Amino acid sequence: MSIHLYYSLIPEALIASMLPPEKFGQYYATGHKFKSKGQAVFFEVDPNYRHPYFDIDGCYKRCVAKADGSPKNSIYVSMYRVTEHLPVSALGKMYLTTAMGETLGLSRGEALPKVEKELHMYQDLAPINSLVVSVFDPAAYYADVVTKPSHSFRFPGMCFVELELGMLARDPANGREGDLPYSFMQHLREALMELEPVSKQNKLVHRVHSLEFPFRMVKNGFFAGIGEELVYYPMLSPVVLRKDHSNWWRSANL
Repeated sequence: MSIHLYYSLIPEALIASMLPPEKFGQYYATGHKFKSKGQAVFFEVDPNYRHPYFDIDGCYKRCVAKADGSPKNSIYVSMYRVTEHLPVSALGKMYLTTAMGETLGLSRGEALPKVEKELHMYQDLAPINSLVVSVFDPAAYYADVVTKPSHSFRFPGMCFVELELGMLARDPANGREGDLPYSFMQHLREALMELEPVSKQNKLVHRVHSLEFPFRMVKNGFFAGIGEELVYYPMLSPVVLRKDHSNWWRSANL
């Protein structure tokens, strides 16, 4: 059996496994015999990638089939400072697994999404898990916290997702909530109303926020960056999800 290398975002970890992506997603989200439930978001990493910070070869030696011939589910290579030691070039497909264990694969896009003149909300996935509203588009937001920070702190890299704001993106004071499922709507409105293009570009909604979010609220896709490199994994449209990935879509909306 071949060994796979996975970069998990919920939580941040580097994991070796003998399971292919779909089975790994199911195992990671639900555990053995579906006894637990929780979303999983992860990348497949080039299995030949090596870095002195990680004892990948040592973990590979321990990632062997069980006595009954069944595959080894997981060996944790690292659960600390994973993001900063993984180059973008080592990242393969991205996978989203619902709490019910259904897994969807996303391919890397050729370019970042078109910039829209509206407000944005970002769920930081790794190495931190803050929920932030911003006047910045995704590339500008990434630059502000990684490559050209406007504050006294910076991160070596960042993985994040942009979430839907609906009508609040253009009119936070009066825009209708529609079907936005967030439980903190008043706080969200107030945070959006504090944003100013010059004096207040970012505002924390939650300093430490639950890493689980409704997959249907992904606005455009996921962003992964290390240093100067930022790449984009576009989310499939609801039409495509309903037509070609109906089991995953139903599972994501339970």
